[in-house]
Amino acid sequence: MLAFFLRAAAVVAVAVLGAGLTACASADLAPAPRSDSFSVRSLPGVDGQLLQALYRSERVAPLRYRVIVIPGSGCAGMGPWAERYFAGLLHAQVLVLHKPGVAPDSRTAPGDCSANFVQTDALGAWREHARAAVRADAAQRAGDPVMVALPQLLIGISEGAELLPALAPEVVSLAGVVLIGSSGLNPLEAGTLQARRLGAAAWAQWQALGVAQAGDRPDSQVQQGRSLRYWRDLWSWSLLPALLAGPWPLLQVWGADDARVPASAYARFMARAQGRVAPYCPRRLAGADHGLQRPAEPDGQGGHDGVQQVWGWLENWARAAQPGMCAALAP
Repeated sequence: MLAFFLRAAAVVAVAVLGAGLTACASADLAPAPRSDSFSVRSLPGVDGQLLQALYRSERVAPLRYRVIVIPGSGCAGMGPWAERYFAGLLHAQVLVLHKPGVAPDSRTAPGDCSANFVQTDALGAWREHARAAVRADAAQRAGDPVMVALPQLLIGISEGAELLPALAPEVVSLAGVVLIGSSGLNPLEAGTLQARRLGAAAWAQWQALGVAQAGDRPDSQVQQGRSLRYWRDLWSWSLLPALLAGPWPLLQVWGADDARVPASAYARFMARAQGRVAPYCPRRLAGADHGLQRPAEPDGQGGHDGVQQVWGWLENWARAAQPGMCAALAP
């Protein structure tokens, strides 16, 4: 299996469980904390299908902003570790929108996803379901002027970032877009760079996938753990132009030791994004992996949870009332 490309939300989130919660404390903690428990909500996708979402109110008053999070690939939900993963989002409402067919409490490993999930998992279908769900979420909040005016951030974790440009027009009062562990390149380009980095065997598998998706075999056939429908969507998926042209501030955060996305992919996007009209703020975390975690040394020193560092930046932005997200972030 092409482990270098089958990125799972669980890989990003589980790493947090062994890391300390750093850089997430807010100086603005005078009010008593609210309940930080997540609840499960259903939002309509297309053709009557429901998407499962995790929802949490702000942990600390006042409510300053809201985040809509699109997790990465795989069939595991974020429920088991959501409290810890999103702990640093103190003054934010949090909505985590799972893939179609993913239950928030599922712990299924990427290689053990059901045959039905494998057959229905495709970027195009995911985009349409998620767009309908985000639109429904906006409609539910439309009658509350305070909620309509509340700044919202759209956050994509790993593969979830592939959907962000399509979802952005559906998000009312969108204040910025955040990529975590995503190169921002079209997935075909990023995957090609990764296959070349990993050597001859991975490159041969990648080429074989290219031949298979271009052939006339049915979409339902499975290769390297995904259907040909999935690979055909991926081969033609366009992400880079929309991210460069988007009118919203863009924050991109990645780990310098990311084993799943090559440094060359991040470097390419960063170079191309310099001409972006809207603000662009790249943040490379030294020693961090794909999930933004920096492992501790054998003596227990030096570990760092980069996800909480990102949330700390967003908290600073929310308190600063800056017009642009990049202006309020630490260098």
